[in-house]
Amino acid sequence: MFLFQLLGFFFASGSKKKEEPAPSAYEANHFKRGDLLEVPRTMFTHFGIYLGEGRVAHLIPDILPVLTRDRTAVSRAVSNQRLILGVVAKVASVRVDSLGDFAYGSPVLVNHTDIVCKQPPLDGERVAERAEKLLGSVAYSLLWYNCEHYVMYCRYGMAISYQTYQFCTTLRKIVCSRTSSCLTALCGAVFLLFLGCATPAPLFATLLLSFTIWMAA
Repeated sequence: MFLFQLLGFFFASGSKKKEEPAPSAYEANHFKRGDLLEVPRTMFTHFGIYLGEGRVAHLIPDILPVLTRDRTAVSRAVSNQRLILGVVAKVASVRVDSLGDFAYGSPVLVNHTDIVCKQPPLDGERVAERAEKLLGSVAYSLLWYNCEHYVMYCRYGMAISYQTYQFCTTLRKIVCSRTSSCLTALCGAVFLLFLGCATPAPLFATLLLSFTIWMAA
């Protein structure tokens, strides 16, 4: 389902023009070096570390480096299409962009994670130095290493993602529910009867899967 949402957003975003914020929306004097910045996107929140002088380091998926060696093209702000294809291809890098390119027309929230994270933040200069040391290509995973893991490590020393936790919790509630267990058993029974192969092995596998989901619910 999540992949279908990504693909749907990819096709929908092609017809939308990026909205330009007001000139004063991203004034550098609103932020300090080492601040953790976050901006809302259509289906997720994007994170970055402020480096000073209007620059933000952030981990972002991008398909373009795989397709071309043109550094000028790659250095431009990553569009939604480039980002989503990068997610699918698991290609990403930690790069530095301007505040405007990082925000991509969205409002910027500063250090909001300090409220929800029990670990105290590191000194701002140390946070920024960590962010700068990790610049370049990185292994990317939508669930296990994304932009939030990157900034959380830089600011708190822990590579965690609340978005991933919430997604996995929601997925567990959907999959490991009694309704899912009953539907699995029903679909398995219909499948076996339709194919006329009610042999012990597939029947046992169907019952075992239903039982496992039921016990996990």
